[in-house]
Amino acid sequence: MSAFIEIRGARRVFRASGERRGMADTIALDGIDLDVETGEVVVIIGPSGSGKSTLLRVVNRLERLDEGEIRIEGELVTSPRADLRRLREEVGMVFQSFNLFSHLCVLDNLTLAPRLVRGLTRGEAETRALSILKRVGLADKAARYPRELSGGQQQRAAIARALAMEPKALLFDEPTSALDPEMIREVLDVMKGLAAEGMTMLVVSHEMGFAREAADRVVFMDEGRVVESGSPEELFGHPREARTRAFLQHVL
Repeated sequence: MSAFIEIRGARRVFRASGERRGMADTIALDGIDLDVETGEVVVIIGPSGSGKSTLLRVVNRLERLDEGEIRIEGELVTSPRADLRRLREEVGMVFQSFNLFSHLCVLDNLTLAPRLVRGLTRGEAETRALSILKRVGLADKAARYPRELSGGQQQRAAIARALAMEPKALLFDEPTSALDPEMIREVLDVMKGLAAEGMTMLVVSHEMGFAREAADRVVFMDEGRVVESGSPEELFGHPREARTRAFLQHVL
């Protein structure tokens, strides 16, 4: 049986152009092979510029691949004929900068896509949204606008908006990097809850504590490659590669 997400030979190169012409191209992904099983939580760690966020963006087709292929539930989503709308219905993405619609209240942020894309009535969408807001601890913020929320509350609202589409998997791109330290815990607690419920998750994060506690598998990337992967106990306790050991000594 195939994995939920299958990445094979993923290569992405950013070509030098404009003022950068004459400089070397940037190889963001250099032949990545990675599987994510249904219900698995995979956390990707690594230094800045190692290709972690680019990997998420090619999975959700926000960036194209130069070589390789990606399959979601066996479907080749890197094909030019791939149904990107359906892909984004099934695989939600949570960004580090929240990306909430500033002119809509929290409830309307959650109900817009289910009504337009899933075809729910306003009543159905609002019932679902209110249930999800309660789940992420924002039941009393439904009528508030993003500017009236703290950073942690905005990120929880962004997670709730992704959940409102009832996705089969979620991609998280450093969801706590824009938050003050005291707000990080409330977002990580929501993510841990999702992991405990069996949500398939591919997470780019610099939160090593979260990786230790919530991940089924931790992947260390550097220079566009997967250096090594393993259970949190294996990777944090007994890293095999010298580059992994050097990185962990720096961040732990």
